[in-house]
Amino acid sequence: MTQKPLIGITLDSRDPGGYSNYPWYALRENYCTSVQKAGGIPLPLTHEIDLVEEFLSLIQGLIITGGGHDVDPAFYGMKTVHPSVTLKPKRMHFEIEITKRALEKNMPVFGICGGQQLLNVVLGGTLIQHIPDEAPGSLNHYQEKERHHPNHKVKVFPGTLLHKIINTEELDVNSVHHQAVKDLAPGVILNASTSDGIIEGFEAPHYRFCLGLQWHPEFLITPQENEIFKAFIQACRE
Repeated sequence: MTQKPLIGITLDSRDPGGYSNYPWYALRENYCTSVQKAGGIPLPLTHEIDLVEEFLSLIQGLIITGGGHDVDPAFYGMKTVHPSVTLKPKRMHFEIEITKRALEKNMPVFGICGGQQLLNVVLGGTLIQHIPDEAPGSLNHYQEKERHHPNHKVKVFPGTLLHKIINTEELDVNSVHHQAVKDLAPGVILNASTSDGIIEGFEAPHYRFCLGLQWHPEFLITPQENEIFKAFIQACRE
């Protein structure tokens, strides 16, 4: 396609308070500006499962965003729930459904932070529910400083799509998560990790474009992160 692709971006949802005394949606501006800068048109998506097919008929690519919530452990076969787990059922059910349907259509999908975790679950993988308890001694993956600053480095593995896009084996990234991928889904390839062994990125090569990153590349801390969005947008054009 020659026109700019329309990119669906999942919204966060908030309870009454702060911006409004009624329930409201939220999305950081840089999710949209990173898409626009890379050549796409951002379209925020509300959490209406009945509209999934209509949304997918409009968009050419899907970004699953992060947020202050977790995937229900029941979705990856866990009966116990860590006390730190926070659920947003309506958002989660919508994101699971639209991600499944997008993958069935072989539409490019990009999962960011919590979106990466949800993407792994949809594909058949599992999650670490709380890094400090399940992986003691790990790096601090929930940085205190502002997110537009890097918190740690990730190792990028040669031979992967991610490495092909950014052409480096090490990248400074930000980090704001208490959960992480535990078992990668079948057919998924690890493309980035930290020195403590936490999975920071994966890709599913049997799809047209299916990429998950644990950090927040939409802050565009490095030039390489803009290249990631450009590669995603290019896949949406094809």
